[in-house]
Amino acid sequence: MSDLGNKEIFVKNLKYYMELNKKDRNDICKDLDFPYTTFAEWYNGKIYPRIDKIEMLANYFNIKKSDLIENKNKYDKLGNPIVDIPLLGVVKAGYDYLAQENWIGTVEIDKKLADGNELFALRVHGDSMFPVLIEDDIVIVKKQDDFENGDIVVALINGDEATIKKGKKSENSILLQPLNTSYEPLIYTYDEMKSIPVKIIGVVKQLKRDF
Repeated sequence: MSDLGNKEIFVKNLKYYMELNKKDRNDICKDLDFPYTTFAEWYNGKIYPRIDKIEMLANYFNIKKSDLIENKNKYDKLGNPIVDIPLLGVVKAGYDYLAQENWIGTVEIDKKLADGNELFALRVHGDSMFPVLIEDDIVIVKKQDDFENGDIVVALINGDEATIKKGKKSENSILLQPLNTSYEPLIYTYDEMKSIPVKIIGVVKQLKRDF
């Protein structure tokens, strides 16, 4: 049975993509020249938009129409609910790395892990975190700008591609420790973190590896 015309599914998907793209009702009405009262009725599930309006919204979010009108509930083989999060390409400073144009795919994770967290996935390159992380591993990262000692963190150094290291904080500096003893640790004072800059963008929460 088609989901076309199901207001509840449309509203759920619409709100998901609005939150994902950090857009509110005023943003969308201004950008797409929708009457606010009409959009509010769509948003609140009172009326279902015409297919041409759905297409405008899909183009706006850079998604397919089916992403707005079909039930996207997914489950793993054990029946546990799962969701997709973005698998990113190169993460650099100076732009919104979570924007959809920077996705190279998606990764399925347990919905419980995703609830209330802003998550993204990165593919591991290199062997500085061997043997815990190896080339082509995928790590699930919670977006945040701080960490606890011992966390595996994702950092941007001088605006370059994200690096993954074990983090440790002291009173005056942070240490980014490779697990592979062939590599030297990186140590930055808090002043250097501002001047270089060095920015923490997330903490690794899960490892996904294909065998």
